[in-house]
Amino acid sequence: MKSQKEYSLLVHQTEEHIQLDGILSELTWQKAEVAKDFFLNYPNDTTFATLQTEVRLAYNSHFFLIAVVCQDNHTKPFTISSLRRDFDWDANDNISIYLDPFGDGINGFAFTFNPMGIQREGLLFNGENVASEWDNKWDLFVRRYKDKWIAEIAIPFKTLRYKNGTKSWKMNFARNDLKNNERSSWVPVPIAYWVSSLAFTGEINFENLLPHPGANLSVIPYLAGNLSKNHTEHQATISKVNAGFDTKIAVTPSLNLDLTVNPDFSQVEVDQQVTNLERFEIFFPERRQFFLENNDLFGEFGFESVRPFFSRRIGIGRDTLTKLIVQNPILYGARLSGKLDKNWRVGLLNMQTAKDDVAGIKAQNFTVATFQRRVFSRSNIAGIFINRHRFQDDSEQRYTRLFGLDYNLQSVDNKWSGKLFFHKTLTPKNLGDSHAHGSLIQYQSRNITLSWNHEYVGANFDINDIGFVRRNAHWRFKPSIEVTFYTEKSKTLVSHGIGSEPDIYTDLNYQLNDRNIDIYYFFNFLNTVNIFVGYYNMYTRLFFSFDPTNSGGLELPVSSQYQIQGMFAGYTSDTRKRFTYGFEGWTGGYFNGTNKSLSPFVSYRFQPYGAFRIGAEYNDIRLPEPYNSAKFWLISPRLDLSFTKSIFLTTFLQYNEQTENVNINARFQWRFKPVSDLFIVYSDNYSPEFKVKSRALVLKLSYWLNI
Repeated sequence: MKSQKEYSLLVHQTEEHIQLDGILSELTWQKAEVAKDFFLNYPNDTTFATLQTEVRLAYNSHFFLIAVVCQDNHTKPFTISSLRRDFDWDANDNISIYLDPFGDGINGFAFTFNPMGIQREGLLFNGENVASEWDNKWDLFVRRYKDKWIAEIAIPFKTLRYKNGTKSWKMNFARNDLKNNERSSWVPVPIAYWVSSLAFTGEINFENLLPHPGANLSVIPYLAGNLSKNHTEHQATISKVNAGFDTKIAVTPSLNLDLTVNPDFSQVEVDQQVTNLERFEIFFPERRQFFLENNDLFGEFGFESVRPFFSRRIGIGRDTLTKLIVQNPILYGARLSGKLDKNWRVGLLNMQTAKDDVAGIKAQNFTVATFQRRVFSRSNIAGIFINRHRFQDDSEQRYTRLFGLDYNLQSVDNKWSGKLFFHKTLTPKNLGDSHAHGSLIQYQSRNITLSWNHEYVGANFDINDIGFVRRNAHWRFKPSIEVTFYTEKSKTLVSHGIGSEPDIYTDLNYQLNDRNIDIYYFFNFLNTVNIFVGYYNMYTRLFFSFDPTNSGGLELPVSSQYQIQGMFAGYTSDTRKRFTYGFEGWTGGYFNGTNKSLSPFVSYRFQPYGAFRIGAEYNDIRLPEPYNSAKFWLISPRLDLSFTKSIFLTTFLQYNEQTENVNINARFQWRFKPVSDLFIVYSDNYSPEFKVKSRALVLKLSYWLNI
């Protein structure tokens, strides 16, 4: 096997017209250097892929051109989840192109496609993660033959971000041959790491300097109509018409300015309901498109449990009469994000929300400024400043400000990763102990993964209006170890292993509040079946009263203590088959009683047109008198249909016995031109007796204009 430095390609400039037809008859492709001899990443990393892949590159004054030839013996069918863009990478046969134009090993682009010609694009961040929410224009044609399939791709240079005058990029190509359960890549990636890791890239050298992409200005106007009625409060039907637009401006080839005026997010899928057995706030991820692009520059500071900036806080408010959380319209927003050069990334976000006199909600402005400075080879120092300001408000909640620094570690060989952070809030109260800090260091080799994690959150680290923190006034310690054994000679088993992840919370005086010790064993099979079993041992000391059923019953008293234990397990069947099924569950102690929890699912894929899936969660909580016992079902059927590559329908129903609510959401999408859509969204909420609570119908049209 060659060393990583030996993987390089010379890319020729061409004036020949390249027809995207999957035939490769042009002279350009005949003389192009070939990336070949793809090496396995999974199920082992010791040999070449069974079915090989070849990649050729070229470019002209407007496009980066790619030709891919994938060997295929057609002894098994492809696995294609649907015809919908931005498909699930793990659930589809596909090819991915990973680009690192600045060569920093941290950020880049991912372009992915499957044998049906369905596209998926994303932004690479943190060295290997892909944010597939990023949408942009690029052309693709796939032709299938008896012994192979061939793809031709044209990516406009305006779609990419790179430094003027550059002549080389870092790059890798990876194939997910799911029907044979093999992952392979041009530059070999060890089995312990994702094939998307930018620590493992070759170099492509362009024959001449890349062209300046020129001005890039796009405007995406929208028009939306909305009908809604709240039947519970016997309100009349409300109709609304909204109009607004987004604008994308390439300030430089690598720095982008996004503007939005009167944004509308009515087409965004509603949150998946969960059975709430938590003592603390549940995290629901951001789904609004404007906040998702380049989100790592703003939303990746701190840890998952301590995020100084959480964009879902923008556009909501608390009704002063009902005390309920309600939507608060956003008037406008601007986001500047991207690279200044190989070493510097910057981000600036400003959002203005409207006031609502009826609900008593004040207008607010959110400003977030961030930077990343590359240090060493793949690490960086990042800083963040947040200012939330409420207008015409002299109370102690009129503003919240935060300053923070993070150090993000990524070693050259990807074995070491981690983070250090320190964040400090400023409010009119000016209270002490208003900071948080944490550390994570992880070592990952072929067989062993070790990590150490600590976090400290001060008693007055108050970020609930700008960020997300599950609890205040605590220390948290979370070491972990996982050992994996690979079985290369086995014809059925790929790997198995054992792991443990203690999770410990104390108060600021180191008095134990929570301790959870998990020990688990897992098995990964060659046919994609996964199994795990485990044991948990937990201790809890309540520092506020709590009803374990979250159903309004008698609460357990403050300072009560509970030592419990139990078992958990999970199973997932062969994901390549059209009918799949699985479950996760646990049984054992739960506070002063017991709980049996089971989350099964079944799914049928009628490829390539979609899938029907039913997921469920059942909890049987039994507590001694006089405390409540409860049984909760959460059932979520979901139908995904892709009639063509541009017409889609998603319909799902959620029956939540705990909240006594039935929700129906149906979303029709017609992508009539690239990144231009017509949405029709219908939602309905019922009581379990199917008495209507509320209904809404949305019609939205958006159109991408290049100027």
